[in-house]
Amino acid sequence: MRGKYRERCAGDHPERLADSSPPLQNTESHVSFDLSIVAIPDNPSVPADPVPAVDSAAMSEFVGSNGESSRTGVLIVNADDWGRDVETTDRIIECVLRGAVSSASAMVFMEDSERAAALARERGVDVGLHLNFTSPFSAPLAPGRLAEHGERVSRFLLRNRLAQVMYHPGLASSFEYVVAAQLEEFRRIYGAEPRRVDGHHHMHLCANVLFAGLLPAGTIARRNFSFQPGKKSGVNRFYRGVIDRLLARRHRLTDYFFSLPPLQPAERLDRVFAVARRSVVEVETHPINPEEYRFLAGGEIFQRIGNLSIESGFAVPEADGVGKKIKRRSSAHAQR
Repeated sequence: MRGKYRERCAGDHPERLADSSPPLQNTESHVSFDLSIVAIPDNPSVPADPVPAVDSAAMSEFVGSNGESSRTGVLIVNADDWGRDVETTDRIIECVLRGAVSSASAMVFMEDSERAAALARERGVDVGLHLNFTSPFSAPLAPGRLAEHGERVSRFLLRNRLAQVMYHPGLASSFEYVVAAQLEEFRRIYGAEPRRVDGHHHMHLCANVLFAGLLPAGTIARRNFSFQPGKKSGVNRFYRGVIDRLLARRHRLTDYFFSLPPLQPAERLDRVFAVARRSVVEVETHPINPEEYRFLAGGEIFQRIGNLSIESGFAVPEADGVGKKIKRRSSAHAQR
């Protein structure tokens, strides 16, 4: 575990994470940045609008793949924000039980995190860690020091669109603390190491996390959004390619990554699902959004995918080569 931040809280509460480091120092007035790579990423609240081509030749040109195909089609529908609040968790579990969602990404130190963890164990939901750097930790017993570090990190990342690609040395210890605390809490409430890690608003891809190697090596990590050539500037494509190559050195990645919305035009999703017939594709969804919830829970997704199956669990090839058998279900979670 990185850093010293653990101590027992007073009272009858279980052991919680707290900071044993010195009080935070104000470093905002003398910030320095690594500007070796400069690009403007997408607004994290507005996902890319990928429209892949159906034919294999166009797929090979599609920006955002590993450069190799698994040769085995896998469609993973992953729901974000598991545990954020009761309504979010309940909508996700409904979609999981209907077979419309493969897996979930769990937030910790949120108001429904504890119940969501118990529900995941009970129902056998495949859950990874959804690292949070941008939203307040809403759990009643979230450590105060975590809130302090988290607020500083959030203020930096959300102040402009360039912050994500800049390394802030003055916040290195805060990023380290926030990641380590969430990893520890995931272990505590889920009883296991996270097999998969991604980020709220995709901030697990920010410079302070990647360049410091804060994501556990060997885990499955979420790549950048995939998109059609010409959709982004050359600098943006270059930056995304660098980040995905850095990720691939230490993590397993899917071949492609898309957002479920926008649901119209219909041809967009048809093309996404066509790519999943040959490659490992993750589709991100937020069932708390009414339109996405209706599409998933109402069964429209099954009409759209035809004879393509939605994976039960988050399945990706082994790290050491294409063509190895796909794991159809994580060994870390129980049968539903």
